Amino acid sequence: MRQTDPSQPLATLMVATCNLLNLASAGRSFYPNQDPYHPAEFERKIDWLGERFRALNADILAVQEVWDEAAFKGALSRSGLHYGFAAVPGAENNATQNGAQGTPRVGLATRLQVEALQSFAEFPAGLHVEVPGLGVHRRFERPPLLATLRMKHGQQVNVLTAHLKSKRPKFLQDALGNPLEDRDDRKIAAQASLRSLIMRGVEATALRCIVVDLLQHTATPLVVMGDFNDTPHSVTTQLICATTEVAYDRSARDVALFNADDLQGEAALKKDVAYSHIHQGTPDVLDQILVSEEFLPHGRNSVGDVRRVDYFNDHLHEGRDRTRSDHGFVRALLRLKMPTPQPSAAAPGTATPGS
Repeated sequence: MRQTDPSQPLATLMVATCNLLNLASAGRSFYPNQDPYHPAEFERKIDWLGERFRALNADILAVQEVWDEAAFKGALSRSGLHYGFAAVPGAENNATQNGAQGTPRVGLATRLQVEALQSFAEFPAGLHVEVPGLGVHRRFERPPLLATLRMKHGQQVNVLTAHLKSKRPKFLQDALGNPLEDRDDRKIAAQASLRSLIMRGVEATALRCIVVDLLQHTATPLVVMGDFNDTPHSVTTQLICATTEVAYDRSARDVALFNADDLQGEAALKKDVAYSHIHQGTPDVLDQILVSEEFLPHGRNSVGDVRRVDYFNDHLHEGRDRTRSDHGFVRALLRLKMPTPQPSAAAPGTATPGS
């Protein structure tokens, strides 16, 4: 399908990924070393998020770092937009659960019809790695969330939200969070960084296994969004995507993922502003939107394309403030083919043109 083919009607789908930086309800503890949000601070945070959600105006919002589902829904309500579905599995607030415990969760809000929702806590069978000092790593720290959605014209779309292990050194500590290692020792710090790399690597491998299961021998488009805590060309991101395999094995496209930023049709809009995080003054893209071959504009199995990708990152230059986010938000405008209208049958006895 050509991006400018006027003969094919197209439906648009706006998707966005947002790391919300420890979105928790007022007064509730989340990390032991961080103070809870006081009420006024919490109100500023959900007001700010509501404004950003309104600016994004996405049909699908994939979010990370949510401690309380109720706080996320509160931010959505401040946007003035209507989302028929919003959920953060593992961070529910009800009579039996008081939000996420230990680590924040990923979630989703959408205007589309939700047909299925699934969290992946455990790695696929047989996949586990020994992490020095920590033991066997078998589970995602923040379980990816898979949503099967259906657009108004009937097209089904799978959306996978992920938040992989950060590069922050993983120092050993006891059950109460007290350090068991000398964090000022540079050799120990290197070992702690290695632990994080191993954990992120095996999480990327596990996510890759989920992607393969979703794509192999199917025609359902897949969008993978989230905070990968690594850049598009890093080993871990490429492990998830396997894009390079396509160069020498065309059949690999069936299970490959492609960075939406590389596929966008409006090339004139691509500027040197594509970053979503600034670490020690260096801008990087950690928050990414990946799509399956169904969004390749000239692909054999194409059902759509990527029209545009936008980075909402001006707030990263406004100073560190936990009522905002330390990540930029990334939005992609996708287009999908709509069914071609069929000509209505002529009534009996009615002459057709040219008869």
